[in-house]
Amino acid sequence: MNLRIKRAYEAASPKDGDRYLIDRLWPRGVKKDALALTAWLKDVAPSAALRGWFGHDPARWEIFRRRYRAELESSSAALQPLRDALSQGLVTLVYSARDEAHNQAVVLREFLLETSSSSRKARNRIPGLDER
Repeated sequence: MNLRIKRAYEAASPKDGDRYLIDRLWPRGVKKDALALTAWLKDVAPSAALRGWFGHDPARWEIFRRRYRAELESSSAALQPLRDALSQGLVTLVYSARDEAHNQAVVLREFLLETSSSSRKARNRIPGLDER
């Protein structure tokens, strides 16, 4: 699956495929045209309470990951545009956090990769054979 992440402050490229902003707030100082977005998916972003609690503190990273993944598990409708785009080709998740290792795009990418591979496995199961 072609799923990339990229900071909003990096130039858009034709090689990015469909580009989705996954922040609840618009990136500071960035013009809408510069992002060249397919869509802005605010509802995929962490809740305001979780984002505020996390504050991009690496010490809170593991707890943030667990809590954000729990939010994502109950957001199947919000995730559907991403799943549809991924079935068509390359997708880039655009985020504005400075920390490239500890941000929601990292968690969302991981979540989408894991859940899409598990759903593919479920679709490819042969009834009766896999229950042994």
